[in-house]
Amino acid sequence: MDRRRWIQAGLAAGALATLPGCRQLRDFGIPITVLRPGMDAGHALRDATALPAPTREIRCGVAILGSGIAGLSAAWRLAKEGVDDFLLVEGPEPLGNAAGGEMMSPTGPIPHPRGAHYLPLPSMESATVREILFEQGVIEADPFAERPRFAETALVHAPDERLLFGGQWHEGLLPTDAVGPVEAAQHRRFLAFVAELTHRRGGDGKRLFCVPVVESSHDADWQRLDGVPFRDWLIAQGYTSPTLHAWLDYVCRDEYGAGSDRVSAWFGLHYFASRGGHAANAADGALLTWPDGLAGIARGLLARVPAERRLPGHALRVDETRNGVAILCLTLAGIVRIHARRAICAMPLHVAAHVVPMIRERGFDPARHLPPQAPWLVANFLLDGFPQESDDEPLAWDNVIHASPGLGWVVATHQLIRAARPAHTVFTTYRALADASPTDARQRLATASADELLDLAGVDLRAAYGELELWRRTRAVEITVRGHGMATPVPGSLANAGLAALRAADGPVLFAHADLSGYSVFEEAVWWGEQAARKAL
Repeated sequence: MDRRRWIQAGLAAGALATLPGCRQLRDFGIPITVLRPGMDAGHALRDATALPAPTREIRCGVAILGSGIAGLSAAWRLAKEGVDDFLLVEGPEPLGNAAGGEMMSPTGPIPHPRGAHYLPLPSMESATVREILFEQGVIEADPFAERPRFAETALVHAPDERLLFGGQWHEGLLPTDAVGPVEAAQHRRFLAFVAELTHRRGGDGKRLFCVPVVESSHDADWQRLDGVPFRDWLIAQGYTSPTLHAWLDYVCRDEYGAGSDRVSAWFGLHYFASRGGHAANAADGALLTWPDGLAGIARGLLARVPAERRLPGHALRVDETRNGVAILCLTLAGIVRIHARRAICAMPLHVAAHVVPMIRERGFDPARHLPPQAPWLVANFLLDGFPQESDDEPLAWDNVIHASPGLGWVVATHQLIRAARPAHTVFTTYRALADASPTDARQRLATASADELLDLAGVDLRAAYGELELWRRTRAVEITVRGHGMATPVPGSLANAGLAALRAADGPVLFAHADLSGYSVFEEAVWWGEQAARKAL
């Protein structure tokens, strides 16, 4: 730790020692807003609340239930193909995990994410993602070429990421330059191995690891890796470096919501070897982002849906009938029954298990086949100016603390091209509650006070800047609680027969959600929305 940081830490500690507790700092006019999207609606479904009778009837060709990325992608495809008799039921949270918001600063609103905040360069297999990005101007030229040209405003600007390790900030998230030769050699060996995996193909001629997952090779020798935890596989391969393990544990929590001890080894490697996207105007491994994360892309998809084809509300029950499906929905105008030829259930599977009674008849048993659902916290801190940084290490877009239970923070104003920093900014922190079982973590989040949630969400900012500096600059905090934030691919995910049954469904009720892949990313949601729309056509 450098001299300046020692002095700052000492001053902060001294100032805090004069206070009865850190709570007083938070009570100095700092409002805390807690959002729990979908919680009340989900708990009502879980608790089997009696369903009231409908007050009106609606008829349409296709009903899409949910407006997360899968539902929006299905609606986008139907609209693009000229279908005009579909209805999008928006669900309890429009845009789902891609939702964003705004915090009002003295100089104007600052957009920020409430969920997913970036997108890797899409692979060749993610053709629909490329089509969407080209339509929205994110890809400017050659959308289906190996190296499309991307909008400079969407490519993450430098500095893109940094790691606080040993009291110093380091460029990148793996501190190879700060460890001994044995650990550094393991870092390089692992990175070389996964880089080579990106191009390797299985015995069936397909890439070993692909996005979407279903396009990956079915080579049995490699799919056996799905039977063991990632951490166990790493140790068996001679990877014992503590810093490598800490980084890979962070990667698993960030991508899958659980540590490397719970994630399948196949999926642990999939993170590194699956996408392989390139750009004509950016380095390999570049990321795409926006101030409010993926909300802008989601809104672009929603713009394809005419207002009269949107229904605010959420599904309560889906039944197959002689002529299609009957869907009971709770809307702003009361209870509505929708009669449709087909329904696309674009809701998370833990919700579909309560809404679609026939899901078990289709081969999906929630008790055995539902992937573990990782709880998440996303918190946005509106700041007056920027916290003090070391002179030699500038703030990055993504900022991570080594071996922290948190996942660091991203800077909502990072992509703004200005001669000087804005007067106000928003730091967005992420945390997967991976230190407990999903059930215990959800219970903790459901009963936690705003102050308790703030303790969890602010762990990395406090570690980087100290309590005094953080609360001195904080003007407001918004915390989004996602009790079922994402699916976790535990060992055995590739052989999940229930997910395979729902993926193959082609009757009156279709399924479309990233959960069908066993993990939750934008590209998988787009894939299943597209597949369901094609079936509905």
